[in-house]
Amino acid sequence: MTNKQTLHIETLLAQAGNRTDDEKTGAISAPIYLSTAYRHAGLGQSTGFDYPREAQPTRCVLEATLAKLEEGVAAFALSSGMAAIQLVFTLFKSGDKIIVSDDLYGGSYRFFDLLHDHYQLDFAVWDGQDQAALAQLIDAKTVALWLETPSNPTMKVIDIAATAVTTHAHHIKLIVDNTFYTPLIQKPLTLGADIVVHSATKYLAGHNDILAGAVIAKQQTDADQLEFNLVTTGAVLDPFDAWLLLRSLKTLPLRMWQHEANAKVLVQALQSNPHVDKVLYPGRGGMISFYLADGVDVDKFLQALTVISFAESLGGVESLVTVPAVQTHADLSEAARAAKGITPNLLRLSTGIEAAVDLQADLTQALTKAAQ
Repeated sequence: MTNKQTLHIETLLAQAGNRTDDEKTGAISAPIYLSTAYRHAGLGQSTGFDYPREAQPTRCVLEATLAKLEEGVAAFALSSGMAAIQLVFTLFKSGDKIIVSDDLYGGSYRFFDLLHDHYQLDFAVWDGQDQAALAQLIDAKTVALWLETPSNPTMKVIDIAATAVTTHAHHIKLIVDNTFYTPLIQKPLTLGADIVVHSATKYLAGHNDILAGAVIAKQQTDADQLEFNLVTTGAVLDPFDAWLLLRSLKTLPLRMWQHEANAKVLVQALQSNPHVDKVLYPGRGGMISFYLADGVDVDKFLQALTVISFAESLGGVESLVTVPAVQTHADLSEAARAAKGITPNLLRLSTGIEAAVDLQADLTQALTKAAQ
């Protein structure tokens, strides 16, 4: 297999950065370029690198890999997941209307409230299921639909392909946050989406040690505008973190398969545990949410864990548990959280790559102690 376009995703990622420095050193691991200045041979002459906010060698290798990963025309690596979301919204202007799915990361809600209150963007909420209802929400001011699938934290799954048919029929953009599944499980651009966003801090980086975001565009017109806006605003990923993220991507397939295998074991264990009321799992990936049964103390459960950590993130090799009502979605009103099913007894588990038997034992003993 010699055609790079036909390489399987595992090969593409394992080879990421290789052969990008052949003319100089032949380095297998792409080098880190830390320079913020680039010498020109003369007026009107450039190596293609003038200033790192515009283009940076290490980041360019990462962005090329991200574009191939999601099968887009261009990718942009940013300083955080929220910076990635903000970049996408630079495509819109005051008076525009954006429809959003009804279960999203809490930081997205906070940002959308800011845009509504201070920048006069309008928002409408869709349940993520009824295509006819979506069509009714679209009017002359509507420019885009923003969705997460699976959603955070109630793991709602939305049919991207069917939704793309609706959005394209009405000439609005479809933007998908693909953080939970990654391109190993779903590729929104191939299903009809126009733009994909990642909190690359999570599965793409995968080690709980990098803060990063990514935006990938399907159309060159969107890519050109995003590039101009990013150069203008400047929230680019730094060279060292770009190199770390590139290195992390090499093991993404191995990590994702272990995350998913462990999650499926834990879903079965949680479903059969008398101290768990309900388990939410979308069928793929490493993210699980579950409701503790009545009488099970949340704080006792968290304090009893010895392998799984109580921490506010996801997608890393270490298993983490979060309480959305007091962490990721704390800025929502109590009524808004209740309407979305984000109750005080809802826990979100990011399944790591540890031995599944150890994770199961940790959950079982912590649930037993919390019920006493």
